[in-house]
Amino acid sequence: MQGTFRFSFGPWNIHEGADPFGPEVRKTIPFNEKLAAYKKMGFDGVQFHDDDAVPNMANMTPAEIIKEASELKKVLDDHGLVPEFVAPRMWFAPETIDGGYTNNCPECRKYAIERSKRTIDIAKALGTRNIVLWLAREGTYIREAKDPVLATERIAEAMQTMLDYDKDIRIMIESKPNEPMDHTYIPTIGHAIAMGLMTNAPERVGCLIETAHALLANLSPSDEMGFAMAHKKLWSVHLNDQNGLKFDQDLTFGAVDPRRALNQVRVLDRNGFGNNGEWVGLDVKVMRTQKSGVDMKHLEYSRKIFLKLLEISRSLDDSKIEQLTAERDYEELNYYILDAMLKG
Repeated sequence: MQGTFRFSFGPWNIHEGADPFGPEVRKTIPFNEKLAAYKKMGFDGVQFHDDDAVPNMANMTPAEIIKEASELKKVLDDHGLVPEFVAPRMWFAPETIDGGYTNNCPECRKYAIERSKRTIDIAKALGTRNIVLWLAREGTYIREAKDPVLATERIAEAMQTMLDYDKDIRIMIESKPNEPMDHTYIPTIGHAIAMGLMTNAPERVGCLIETAHALLANLSPSDEMGFAMAHKKLWSVHLNDQNGLKFDQDLTFGAVDPRRALNQVRVLDRNGFGNNGEWVGLDVKVMRTQKSGVDMKHLEYSRKIFLKLLEISRSLDDSKIEQLTAERDYEELNYYILDAMLKG
């Protein structure tokens, strides 16, 4: 069963180039110009953080937030774009320095819950039921500072509150083992899927797998995707690439390891990803050294690489692969795959 692929990215994937060691190096591209660029590059979906959609939400009432999000929905419609998801950005605010849902401060945990509810309001106004939880600061630098049992229970409680707040939403957990925290509580997709079982609506809790996040856990992205798909829980992906076990680089998809990228494309395609409306998200970031005016190529080329690898994957002879597998001639199989890629 072949997949059906449509592509999305977020406004943050086009940025000014600041990093922890230096300032911005490119001019800001206005939000509407970013939206106009989506269709030109072959993208149909937009990923949002809550304050991407409603930038001044911290100073607005819930009714004002919904009103502004509803106005954005009209803009998306005008561009022929669809919102894929909305995610609460809970790693900038002072209340989330030590986490949101797992914060030791009751008032900070209350802030996290209220912000999550506003995120749901925004998603509903935009027309998506998908809420992504990247649990960025739900972890520790100092093990003794938090009880891991209590922390896990607090994350589950927060998810339950969200599921109860709107009976239509789906929560997609985007797991990551580290960064910005030293260690996070839900580091892998297995952990994410298990979290759903701590709620009364596990059918509305799934996951989003990011290539780099799997690699930072020293795991195979395609195997992680396969594990989630076997559980019917892979509801979105963030494809990119990564040089080793360090910080999250968000490199152009396939830029480091094209074969690893091929296997991600292949597992998605051979298991019908997208046939139930799932999106291929490309969470790639422009290199700091890229000049203004050519600073969207990472997105354009990531999509092109995906489609090229899809073409290569579909060109492979399944009967030949089955024969070589049955004969346990894995060197021949290895060469067969590499030869197809080199020809492609």
